[in-house]
Amino acid sequence: MPLNISKGYRQLVAEAEKEIETISTEQALELHGSEDVVFVDLRDVRELWREGLIPGAFHCPRGMLEFWIDPDSIYYKDIFASGKKFLFYCNLGWRSALAAQVSQQMGLTPVAHIGGGFHAWKKAGGSVAKKEDRR
Repeated sequence: MPLNISKGYRQLVAEAEKEIETISTEQALELHGSEDVVFVDLRDVRELWREGLIPGAFHCPRGMLEFWIDPDSIYYKDIFASGKKFLFYCNLGWRSALAAQVSQQMGLTPVAHIGGGFHAWKKAGGSVAKKEDRR
């Protein structure tokens, strides 16, 4: 029996992008280093080991985001109470669009995501830091 998906990831991402702020790579490059902005890398740690990350970014695996944002969660991370702007990114900007949407729905503000993600960041000449493989 074929799987009948009523709404695919493309539609979910498109709907999220109507509700959230998407910033360009150029804007992200300008914001990098600002004390008022936290870059949040949502990629799997293996992606970070393989490709690196934006220097100074906070790593929050996408699967833990809601738990790390919620102060009632045993996994809560107080960085999300900093009052800073959270700029989410992943590899291509799909996970980060969904993450920005759900973060907003949870009440975390201000949030945005980098259109085109880490791929676009590297293509624009953005700096990349190495992530140590601790296996």
